[in-house]
Amino acid sequence: MNTVVAGITYRALLGRRRVVLLLLLPLALIALALMFSFFGGEDQRTTVDLMRGFALSTLLPLLGLIAGTGVIAPEIDDGTIIHLMSKPISRPVIARTKFVVAASLVAVFAAVPTYLAAWILVGSEDGIASGFAVGTLVAGIAYAAVFLLLGVVTRHAVTIGIIYALVWEALVGSLVPGARRFSIQQWGQTVADQITTSPFFEAEVSLGFAVPALIIVTLAAVFLTGRRLRSYSLTGDE
Repeated sequence: MNTVVAGITYRALLGRRRVVLLLLLPLALIALALMFSFFGGEDQRTTVDLMRGFALSTLLPLLGLIAGTGVIAPEIDDGTIIHLMSKPISRPVIARTKFVVAASLVAVFAAVPTYLAAWILVGSEDGIASGFAVGTLVAGIAYAAVFLLLGVVTRHAVTIGIIYALVWEALVGSLVPGARRFSIQQWGQTVADQITTSPFFEAEVSLGFAVPALIIVTLAAVFLTGRRLRSYSLTGDE
């Protein structure tokens, strides 16, 4: 990881309009939790449904998309990535640094609000808050890596990412049994299920499949991002 590249990336991303989206989504989750709590919906079933139906299936992939593509895609679009690659910094280091920045943003804007929202509703009951927070964290790291790779593969990363997040992850990955094994959010739910003991929550993908899948997808995406950056010439041609 290169601290200079990380600092530049943080300043660039948090200074853009994307930071508004990074804030709006978690605030919406917390607002929903407060609303449910106010109207007497602070029970485990409601909390689990909110965490699965909104935090993991909608908020997390969208935040992963914003952070993952946001740390590198704009630089590719406006050509500033060429200036960065002209420095004596290896392309894999650039890729790893961008990934760390994206993953840290997902942790702050997704995992922390998920914990707070669940805690507002049920406190520390049956480890629901901590379970979903950890599940959101590990799945968010994988999302950050996948969308980072998407950001260097195509200039239509946001469009493709939205289709993936809303169609595959939120719809197909939730409703089609066979597709659940290949859904990042389902892998995150599996990790969450190892921590929470709530009777209203049970993951549908085995831990033996989910954990290796999370690790392989994350490492492969970061590695391929570095390889892809090597294909960029300093003239901007691909």
